[in-house]
Amino acid sequence: MSHPVMDGPSADAPQPWRRFVAIGDSFTEGIGDPDPDSPGGNRGWADLVAQELGRGVDGFEYANLAIRGRLHRQILDEQLEPALALRPDLLSICAGGNDVIRGRDPDEIAAALDEAVGSIADAGATVLLWTGPDPGHAAMAHLIRGRVAIFNENLRVVAQRHDAALVDLWALRSLTNPAMWAEDRLHFSPEGHLAIAAHVLDTLGVESTLEPHPLEDPESRPWREARQQDLHWARVHFGPWVLRRLRGQSSGDGLAPKRPLAAPVFGKPMPLGVSATEPEDS
Repeated sequence: MSHPVMDGPSADAPQPWRRFVAIGDSFTEGIGDPDPDSPGGNRGWADLVAQELGRGVDGFEYANLAIRGRLHRQILDEQLEPALALRPDLLSICAGGNDVIRGRDPDEIAAALDEAVGSIADAGATVLLWTGPDPGHAAMAHLIRGRVAIFNENLRVVAQRHDAALVDLWALRSLTNPAMWAEDRLHFSPEGHLAIAAHVLDTLGVESTLEPHPLEDPESRPWREARQQDLHWARVHFGPWVLRRLRGQSSGDGLAPKRPLAAPVFGKPMPLGVSATEPEDS
């Protein structure tokens, strides 16, 4: 099945989609890009993409069913059917990041996503799939970088099999800049979400008004300062994350989707430079 992804919009329409639905975890929910004027108190790349896709398009609607902390099986079991019931013509599914971080088999995750993406494509929607970003800059990256790379290669095969649009975050090298990440080092900052939104629209062949801010090269930190920052991160963010894992808890427990119904996009853009402080799950 062929979808209107790579050829871009026609001359008489800014883009061909009229209903965008996003499912996933905290990445798609928008954690790391706090905005009190947005539903759920967070904006994020999906809201930005929806705002751009809706420019000049009568009747454009957007729903976001993502909830922080969800594993791939939860996303597929809890969000996929409601998303398809909204009859989207563009559906983003980003799942498996939390599983990979926790050591789950990337082949198993990809097999489940392959089946799900097939059902979305069969429904006639354009599918947005995602590779994980390169975690090489992060603390303890050596523990997960190989799994992320395997997961990404599997997702490339899934995207090719179902003619999906693949948003390649590993190839977006600007994400290796620490300024692209929130204080918890797990979620993207407002700058990161903005860069990702622009990358999504570029993948879809849609022109946009988004202009990611140029970032300065990160300065090397003195050893003592770097260790102090690492200790602060471990105490404020990593420690609580580990405790939740041990207790079988998730920061998404009891939460509902921030945009459960497809509706026009409202809300003003958020100024850059604000960082998240909550130790959320991905």
